[in-house]
Amino acid sequence: MLSWLTITATASQDHRPMAQDSPIPDDPDTPRDGVLLDRLLLVMRRLRHSYDRHARDLGLTLSRARALATLARHDGATQAELAQHLAIEAPTLKRQIDALVADGFVERRADPHDARKTALMLTARGRDSAIIDFTNRLRRDLLEGVDPADQAQATAVLERIAQNIERIDRP
Repeated sequence: MLSWLTITATASQDHRPMAQDSPIPDDPDTPRDGVLLDRLLLVMRRLRHSYDRHARDLGLTLSRARALATLARHDGATQAELAQHLAIEAPTLKRQIDALVADGFVERRADPHDARKTALMLTARGRDSAIIDFTNRLRRDLLEGVDPADQAQATAVLERIAQNIERIDRP
């Protein structure tokens, strides 16, 4: 359900260094309904910038790492199936998969059960423990000091926002 959040983070191709972010004002006249969303967007920009900076040596970006991590859980999925798991459009995923194939993380193979389909498979580099260790360390470090109960509450709030987005976007 949180896939829209990652899509928001991965949709931007802006890799410029971030300017100093201004603090969210504590002015009682400031509409509070926008503060959470402003803070969320700020956190996503910072996360993408930090991840891209640290992952560069591994040949990954946040978008590619997300596709790779999801494929690790669904190795052998078709591009359409993986796009569905990621909740993104197939053309967006195609560009990511093309880059992951070119960089030696993923390979395309004929589906042994259906000759019309192509399965996506992780290569040895795609399964490299350095990548897995990096991702696990980043997740652990990002949530350091955040109480599990606070994580659960934040997750519930974000899921509700995602549901609201889906409701608003329905024709």
